[in-house]
Amino acid sequence: MKKKTKKAKRISTFLILGTVCAISLAGCSSGGKNGGTAASNDPSAAPSASASAGAEQPLKLNIMLPIFKTNYPKDDSPVAAEIEKRTNTDIHFEWVPNASYPDKFNITLASGNLPKIIYVPDSKSPSFVNAVKAGAFWDLTDKLKNYPNLSQANEVILNNSSINGKTYGVYRGRELGRNGVYYRQDWLEAVGMEQPKTIDDFYNMLKAFKEKDPDGNGKDDTYGLVMVKWTPQWGSGFDQIKLWFGAPNGWGEKDGQLVPEFEYDEYFEALKFMKKLYDEKLVNQDFAVMDSAKWTDPLVNGQAGAIIDVVDGAARADDRIHAALKDAGKEDTREHYMDVFGAVTGPDGQIRTLPTSGFSGLLAIPKSSVKSEEELDRILKFLDQLNEPDMQTLTSFGLEGVHYTKIDDMTLERSTDAVLLESEVEGLNQMVPYIPEGKGMQVAQTPLRIKQTEVQMKNRETIVANPAEPFISEVYAQKGQQLGNIINDARIKFIVGQIDEQGWRDAIELWKKSGGDDYVKEINELYAASKQ
Repeated sequence: MKKKTKKAKRISTFLILGTVCAISLAGCSSGGKNGGTAASNDPSAAPSASASAGAEQPLKLNIMLPIFKTNYPKDDSPVAAEIEKRTNTDIHFEWVPNASYPDKFNITLASGNLPKIIYVPDSKSPSFVNAVKAGAFWDLTDKLKNYPNLSQANEVILNNSSINGKTYGVYRGRELGRNGVYYRQDWLEAVGMEQPKTIDDFYNMLKAFKEKDPDGNGKDDTYGLVMVKWTPQWGSGFDQIKLWFGAPNGWGEKDGQLVPEFEYDEYFEALKFMKKLYDEKLVNQDFAVMDSAKWTDPLVNGQAGAIIDVVDGAARADDRIHAALKDAGKEDTREHYMDVFGAVTGPDGQIRTLPTSGFSGLLAIPKSSVKSEEELDRILKFLDQLNEPDMQTLTSFGLEGVHYTKIDDMTLERSTDAVLLESEVEGLNQMVPYIPEGKGMQVAQTPLRIKQTEVQMKNRETIVANPAEPFISEVYAQKGQQLGNIINDARIKFIVGQIDEQGWRDAIELWKKSGGDDYVKEINELYAASKQ
């Protein structure tokens, strides 16, 4: 984790994940060692007999992780084999499509047949909290200090990812100011506009991307913004847009009491803005069901012009556009096709940015599949080793001379073979904690990547905290999914025109009667206690 300013430290203490609502998504099928999207667990498998006499036998691991592409590294791929060689392990990866991961996680949790390492997308989800309370996962609170890298975990992020102050998984470190917007700069130039500064500017850009033929092909075949079904909420884009309008992040404070974000007028203004985008077909009409594994395709393929997500997605999209042009034998005339910004100014003249919590999920270790302290120690050593610079480079970029070319000791140039990277490299870094920080080699810092970093640093000054981040609610543990679905379903229905404003208000009343009032009461009790 990069060193923070004092201001960023104070802000990040209260960052949220605690009230995020899980959505029931379609599950995915299981497959075997040779290539299914997820595979059956075998936690009791015997150590490899191939280990030489007297040497420590390879640690057998099965790891369940999300994948963001339809292609993914197989167990016997060269990069996976090199990871095994360096860490003395025998690993089976259980890849699950990101869009359906929450459902698969809950199904796997309920089955009791767990891998030895499982990615937990939401450390405050009712299913995980209840499993922790039932003793299903190892308590790592006093164990991380025993490992050279894991012992350097950021205390603030540990608190954000904890359950009642206890650590039940190794967090995956992320930049706090990572969120923003990336868009087709070549399109913006084509329609004669400049980077948006206000919400109106942003709307006008999206409208021009649809109506002013930004790709110059003479056809009405483009639109403005790609939205997607995301996890654990349906669209990260709206979660940023609501802040632009002045809504709080999860919870806001009124007269000393915490109030849910959707009870703010500014939240409803953001909903009306989203409905306007939908009605004018400036956003993809299938946003509520679109798979996140494919959501950058419209940007790369020249169908859409912008995405609201993490700003470092810009360089990845830019790389794909360059590769696509090369594969198609077309002239590649630009250094960059993408550009980025953090947020636009709201109606009150303020800039507000959605923060990350400093981490993206946990890597938890179930007691049912890891039964001894000795095996737990070996697994934590494995996770600790993944933080070494050479391992971060390997898991992120693959093998030198195959997947990348080394420029100097710190920078590299990736292969332009997208299929090769997807099938042998991409996704493997999902198991890396990045504790204390990213230390491996990096792609050569192009102007776009430099700007991404600048935007992330600037975002730290405008992030909006959520005071409910640390709180574990008993009501939410019991009714969180039901409560979340009421609001999530209502906001989608409002945007697509299935309900009107009264229908939205009715949904809020249903939320209150279904346990929401009890939830608010409990959160405020926890909030009052925290002040004392």
